[in-house]
Amino acid sequence: MNMILHGIEAPNIIHTNTLAENLADIQDKDRMDVILANPPFGGGERKEVQQNFPIRTGETAFLFLPHFIKMLKAGGRAGVVIKNTFLSNTDNASVSLRKLLLESCNLHSVLDCPGGTFQGAGVKTVVLFFEKGSPTREIWYYQFDPGRNMGKTNPLNDADLAEFVELQRTRADTAKSWSVDAANIDTANYDLSVKNPNGGEEITHRTPQVITDEIAALDAESAEVLATIRGLL
Repeated sequence: MNMILHGIEAPNIIHTNTLAENLADIQDKDRMDVILANPPFGGGERKEVQQNFPIRTGETAFLFLPHFIKMLKAGGRAGVVIKNTFLSNTDNASVSLRKLLLESCNLHSVLDCPGGTFQGAGVKTVVLFFEKGSPTREIWYYQFDPGRNMGKTNPLNDADLAEFVELQRTRADTAKSWSVDAANIDTANYDLSVKNPNGGEEITHRTPQVITDEIAALDAESAEVLATIRGLL
């Protein structure tokens, strides 16, 4: 329906699970010059679907990444929306997928998006821009800040991304953008986390002791409130 409303009167739609296709069956005639995609988040794939991939995971969005890489022609380009936890997850599948991406493609840009940019995602997202055929040498990051809360009534627009589009041409360093040499990426985990070195907001994580103390205090407060309510019955 969306295609028809945008002037594509006879869209070629096939009702199928793309991930059910075996990667080994993809031929040159099937490959694309450009792939733009926002794969579904939070889905889980059956074991028989996971069998189609050398790197196995139940996460639907993560399985689409090797599918896109396989579907690209040499020199083909892609822009893929994915949840930002993909950049730092330590499970074997995530680490292996990042290694595959860096070694088989030039991941030249990462657009870090605030919550609410993509409706229904439920998590913060990033957009990965890469070209197939040569390994990654340098990654340019851009921390997108529209200056307002994003949402259904306040959606993303072209003007919001004007600075990103302009800076991406030269991959310039600014207070919101920076580059990371691929040679400096730890090959033990291939962590690609967004860490702004130009004075971005630093996140201080609480220690487990502080967290458990707070939980205990909240439990005690809840027990006190509950005792008061019972006394009133």
